[in-house]
Amino acid sequence: MQVGLIMLCLAYVLSQFFRAFLGVLTSVLGQDIGATPSDLANASGMWFLSFAAMQLPVGWALDHIGPRRASAWLLFLGGTGGAAIFALASSPFHVSMAMFFIGIGCSPVLMASYYIFARQYPAARFATLAALMLGMGSVGNLVASYPTAFAVEHLGWRATLWGLALASWLVAAGIFLTVQDPAKPEGGQKGSVLELLKMPALWAIFPLMFVCYAPSGALRGLWIGPYLSDVYGLDTGEVGLAALVMGVAMVAGTFVYGPLDRIFGSRKWVIFGGNALGVLALLALIAVTGAPIWTPIAVMAFVGFVGGSFPVIIAHGRAFVPPHLVGRGVTLLNFFGIGGVGIMQFASGQLHANMAGAEPSTPYLAIFGFFAAALAVGCVIYLFSRDRLD
Repeated sequence: MQVGLIMLCLAYVLSQFFRAFLGVLTSVLGQDIGATPSDLANASGMWFLSFAAMQLPVGWALDHIGPRRASAWLLFLGGTGGAAIFALASSPFHVSMAMFFIGIGCSPVLMASYYIFARQYPAARFATLAALMLGMGSVGNLVASYPTAFAVEHLGWRATLWGLALASWLVAAGIFLTVQDPAKPEGGQKGSVLELLKMPALWAIFPLMFVCYAPSGALRGLWIGPYLSDVYGLDTGEVGLAALVMGVAMVAGTFVYGPLDRIFGSRKWVIFGGNALGVLALLALIAVTGAPIWTPIAVMAFVGFVGGSFPVIIAHGRAFVPPHLVGRGVTLLNFFGIGGVGIMQFASGQLHANMAGAEPSTPYLAIFGFFAAALAVGCVIYLFSRDRLD
C-alpha cells in the first residue's frame, strides 16, 4: 500500500501540474493558435468543472469498486487522452476540450488517497496526512512554473504535452499494479449523497469550501501569467520564475496548515483565520498594483500561502461523515471546492473580456476584488459552523 500511495502521489503531482500550467503557456498559445487570456480562463474553468462534476460518481466508485480501478482507468483515459488532444490542438476550442478530459482523468486521484487514509489510519491523523499528500503533490505546481517554461522554450509546447501524455499513461499503469483497495466497513450499511446533504453541520462548511481554493488556484493556474505580462511586460521565462515563487509558497502553506488543528485544538478557528488573511492579501494585491515587480509577486505568494486550508476544511467536514459514507463525503466536499474554482474561473474570464481595452491593470483589479468579496462571504457563513476534532 505504501508503494500504491506513492503512485497516487505521483498522479496528484500530475493533477496539480495540469491545473496550473496554462499560466506559463499564455504567450506561446496566443502566438501559435490565437488563444486569448479569456480563452485560457475558459479552458482552465473546463478542467475544474469536469473535475468537480466527476466527484459524485468518483465517490460512488470509491465506496463500491475501490480506489485502484477508479483512479487508474480514469487517469489513463482522461489524462493520457486529454494531453494527446492538447498536443494536437490547433484552436482554443481544442485546448478547452483537452482540459475537459484531463480534468476527468485527474478527478479521482486525491480522493482515492483520502479514502485510504480514512479507512486505514487513525481519524486524528487525517488532516495531517491529507495536508502531507496535498503538499507532496504540489510539486506539480512547481514543475508547472519555470521548468515548464524552460521545456516549452527548448522543446516546444507540443512535445512537452506528448511527454505529459506518456507520463500519465505510466502513472496510471503504476496505480493499477500497486494500489490495494482497503477492506469495506463492517455492517454493510447503505447510504447516499442525499444523506450527507441532510446534515446541517455540513451546510455551514460548503460555502467556504466553494471559495477557499479559488483565489490561489485561479491566480496560480492562470492569471499570474497574463497579469505580469500585461501590466509588467514579463516574458515566458520571467513569468515562470514568478509562478515558481507562488508555487513554493502554496506548498509551504499546505504543510504549515496540516498540524495546526492539533496544535491549537481547533479546526474552525485555524481555517477562519487563514481565510480571513486571504481576504486581506487579495485587497493588498489591488493596492500594490503598479508598485515595483517584487511587491505584487510577494503578495501573490502570500495569497498562495494562506490559501492552503483546503485539506483542513475537508477534514473538518469529514469529521461529521459516518464511516460507510467516507468516499462520498470527501468527494462531495471536493466537489464544492473544485467546482467553485471552475465557476469563479469562468466568471473571472468574463470580467477580463468585458474590460478589454481599458487600462492594462483594470481587468485584473476587478478579478482580485471579485475573489476577495467571494472569500469574505464564505468566511462570514463559516462563522456559523460547528468546530469538531476527531
